[in-house]
Amino acid sequence: MEEKETLQYSIWDPTGNITALVESTVAVEEQPTAAAALMQRHPEVEQVGFLRFPDRADHSGVQAELRMAGGEFCGNASMSAAALCLLRQGAPGGTETMPELVRIRVSGVEEPVTVRLRREGLNSFRARVHMPTPQSIGERVFAFEGVSGRLPLVCLEGISHLLVGPDTAFAPLLRDRPAAERAVRAWCAELKADGLGLMFLSDEEGTWHLTPLVYVPGSGTVFWENSCASGSAAVGMALAARAGKPVQLELREPGGWLQVESAPNGGATWLGGRTRRTARF
Repeated sequence: MEEKETLQYSIWDPTGNITALVESTVAVEEQPTAAAALMQRHPEVEQVGFLRFPDRADHSGVQAELRMAGGEFCGNASMSAAALCLLRQGAPGGTETMPELVRIRVSGVEEPVTVRLRREGLNSFRARVHMPTPQSIGERVFAFEGVSGRLPLVCLEGISHLLVGPDTAFAPLLRDRPAAERAVRAWCAELKADGLGLMFLSDEEGTWHLTPLVYVPGSGTVFWENSCASGSAAVGMALAARAGKPVQLELREPGGWLQVESAPNGGATWLGGRTRRTARF
């Protein structure tokens, strides 16, 4: 593996979920070590993805391949990788009515992901990601340190999410972060998931607030993220399934706002937000 100083990478800010994208070739088995070195060098970075750009798009139109350090799926990294594709191509960046379309393969999911992009500045973009169809949406009883309760569970390819509302037995975990981190690790192992998020959700005077905690065993990382794209999409999916009709919502997260449009019964879910490149190395 190359020393971290010689890696070619850039740092992106998709709604505060700071992401490093590595363009240098790093063997899969060495990616967690390389990611840990980058995160030590840049403490603000919450996750690291590794990109490969084929010489030309394949028959499915895929323009890049993104593998997260833990092999999980990540929507925020997907929109950032798609934006990087446009910057590399020198593409104009699209408009409101005619956005640029980028298709990328992402770890954790089988089908390529489509991202719609519109440039808003030199290195900044508004993006909408067509999120993977959920494998299942339901509820499950969990137990932790003497407390048990039922939580909504949305299983996606590459990552699963639990929705923790203010009226659930596990709502106090939001105020006890060490306990919440122990819980997400234990429940991820119980579910045998590639990654698990606890989405602490509340509706305050008509505004949805989301505080995401995400654990990825493949990279050994547990973060209180500034935003979580797949977790936000899971919220929309669960609410659409409960309502039996499409939903549109904005989620206020520590790093800003994400938008979700989701249809029930396996219908399309789009995740909207902004991403910008903040540094290159």
